[in-house]
Amino acid sequence: MTNPPITPELVRQHNLTPEEYEKLKAILGREPTYTELGIFSVMWSEHCSYKNSRPLLRTFPTKSPRVLVGAGEENAGIIDIGDGLAVAFKIESHNHPSAVEPFQGAATGVGGIIRDIFTMGARPICSLNSLRFGPISEETAGIAGGQSSEAGGQPAGHAGAGQRNGAAQVENNRRLFSGVVAGIAHYGNCFGIPTVGGEVYFDKCYEGNPLVNAFCLGVLRHDQIVRGAARGVGNPVFYVGPATGRDGLAGAAFASQDLTEESAEQQRGAVQVGDPFMEKLVCEACLELLATGAVAGIQDMGAAGLTCSTCETAARAQTGIEIDLAKVPQRAPNMTPYEIMLSESQERMLIIVHKGREDEVKRIFDKWDLPWAEIGRVTDTGRMVVRNGAETVAAIPAKKLADEAPVYEREAREPERFAALGAFTLSNVADTQEAACALKLLLEWPSIASKNWVYRQYDHLVRDATIVSPGSDAAVLRIRSDSLAPTPDASSGTAPTGRLVEKYIALTVDGNSRYVYLDPYEGGRIAVAEAARNLACAGAVPLGTTDNLNFGNPHNPEIFWELREAVRGVADACRAFNAPVTGGNVSLYNQSPNGPINPSPTVAMVGLVEKPEHITTQWFKDEGDAILLLGDIVDWADPLQGLGGSAYLQRIHGLKNGRPPRCSLEKEKDVHLALRALIFSGVVKSAHDCSEGGLAVALAESCISHQVARETPRLVGAQIDLDAALKSLERQTTGSEAAAQPRPRLRLDALLFGETQGRIIISVAPLSAVKVLAQAKLLGVSAMRLGTAGGHTLQIRAGGGVSECKVDELHDLWWNSIARTMQ
Repeated sequence: MTNPPITPELVRQHNLTPEEYEKLKAILGREPTYTELGIFSVMWSEHCSYKNSRPLLRTFPTKSPRVLVGAGEENAGIIDIGDGLAVAFKIESHNHPSAVEPFQGAATGVGGIIRDIFTMGARPICSLNSLRFGPISEETAGIAGGQSSEAGGQPAGHAGAGQRNGAAQVENNRRLFSGVVAGIAHYGNCFGIPTVGGEVYFDKCYEGNPLVNAFCLGVLRHDQIVRGAARGVGNPVFYVGPATGRDGLAGAAFASQDLTEESAEQQRGAVQVGDPFMEKLVCEACLELLATGAVAGIQDMGAAGLTCSTCETAARAQTGIEIDLAKVPQRAPNMTPYEIMLSESQERMLIIVHKGREDEVKRIFDKWDLPWAEIGRVTDTGRMVVRNGAETVAAIPAKKLADEAPVYEREAREPERFAALGAFTLSNVADTQEAACALKLLLEWPSIASKNWVYRQYDHLVRDATIVSPGSDAAVLRIRSDSLAPTPDASSGTAPTGRLVEKYIALTVDGNSRYVYLDPYEGGRIAVAEAARNLACAGAVPLGTTDNLNFGNPHNPEIFWELREAVRGVADACRAFNAPVTGGNVSLYNQSPNGPINPSPTVAMVGLVEKPEHITTQWFKDEGDAILLLGDIVDWADPLQGLGGSAYLQRIHGLKNGRPPRCSLEKEKDVHLALRALIFSGVVKSAHDCSEGGLAVALAESCISHQVARETPRLVGAQIDLDAALKSLERQTTGSEAAAQPRPRLRLDALLFGETQGRIIISVAPLSAVKVLAQAKLLGVSAMRLGTAGGHTLQIRAGGGVSECKVDELHDLWWNSIARTMQ
């Protein structure tokens, strides 16, 4: 097959600018071959090179005494958890592929992140996901108690929170949602690791461009860490796993351009096809091979496939690599070198083997009935040389290709809408007259409603290590002896050795894009703070963070400003919580013809629970328990009293406006430390953070979210008196500096549904309440009693009135909302 001539139009089709093409030629010292042009196009794409975001990523905190493998060093970061054990974890996106082929796009996103983990020598033990879709209901975003969805207007640039969603678009959103969830379930369930948590949001800005972020965590001993480097000149290079096909062709480049109907149709072939059963075999074979000590380096063939795995391993080791494509297993006839190098067929690995130990690779992969081929060797040339039989089709300096892509400092400009955001007030927003009705509307809103329709499709109990399943603030897993990959043994070759000290890991994933849209810096801080708060509610101390930055086109100065400010917020908060960023993913160009998505940084955080008795869940436990609030009931200095950017404003009034609540990182840290101290003392029965929907929704969830594997949910009501709590607060502050400042009138909707940060609802035995309040005061944290658990209703006394709802009715609305919508 004749290769096309290299023309300016062909260069443009490969998403390379004229300046980038000139740099390419300068590196080569000549015109590129067609295969080389394709190689540069994928390696210099945003997806692989981070050329628009790399300067920002350098601002993240990446070091701590626990970090064993840091951000950017390898396929995933690794954190020490004590006693010679460590966890490897990372989150990555598969947004564009999921928009085109939701089932395979999501499934292969899971497969790709699993490979990143076992490539490090770790056994994958669980996964999480963060998903965003357009609305799955045709109902207009909220009208309750006669309140108009047009009150106050929208900031410029918003896609329209209060508009009715068209039936055809809603149906497409449901198709994408259903397909993505099915794809995640298929791959994780078949591979055999539990999907233990995640988040799902629905918003009009994601129509046509859903977000699918997949996280995986694995466990290993310190001495099992392996590197993705082509070390040892003369060492053979092995290709292992299924044969290469044309699926996934140039997927990295597809992920680095705007998503349109035309590009989606043209790039349908850029979506990979996954085989989770094959990946399970590849995983077990690789872990067994790693235990022999025969491996000098290993890398999965993910984005950019064979191209990325060869040049990156050579660049890391500062060596060269030479491969022969004629030896690469191929399942499609007449594949060209261009297609073989750019294919992203799944479940494939590149392994550099110590010379003389080739037979061990062949023995193990034959045992697992897996294809293998010796396709090349490590050289000392510093070049990636690709041959196709006798013909050389590419010869490129590996380090310049992998590490020296162009880096851009894009123009940043604050969006014009921020002037309107600062001027927004609640003067045109009527206070709630139907609090119970508003609570029900919030609980059945798909973004807040129970996600059991999603996670019931996942096997979250496989491997029998899940202690806290989906449905609480954070998932918790027990690390046991079978969580580890095999280690060398003199007699049998591969067998676990040594006694394992059991560990307890908590995980969560968070990100509120409304906040980031309205204030990227504050929204970035809140995403991290909420993740740390969720871990604290589970009884865990944060260890590290991995993030997925989902944004629109960085060439737009307003979007790049959002990205820069969100990164600054995430970085500041990670420093505050001593939760360094160990790696992650940047996904740009997330926009459809309707416009860009809301800026959506996703934060996954991992924590350590020291003792099993410290593990805490969010639901109320016993009748008569005292219900307490840690943190300030409202931020009196916030003119919007926590309603800015709230779920209440969007759901009830159709508004996405106002400055979001402020996040005091110092106060957050104090509240988390106080909560953990109380948990460690053994007095806390439940802990649940206040986030979307505010205090009323958090109280309702504490009543109705009881989740224990294979047990019928037990609903526990609550009798709440916020009027009495506020009076108690007034008495506590009498004569203080705070009391000397006149406080504004507290709106009822703000009290119930405002999203003031740094608040956690806990329940304790009635005899412990006074002691806990005193301990909180000694720890410098605001605390108050809200009421008592028990009964069959959630009764809230506030603003001189009483709102009362049956908990079984609230549970039905919350638990079945998504299932009813998807019928």
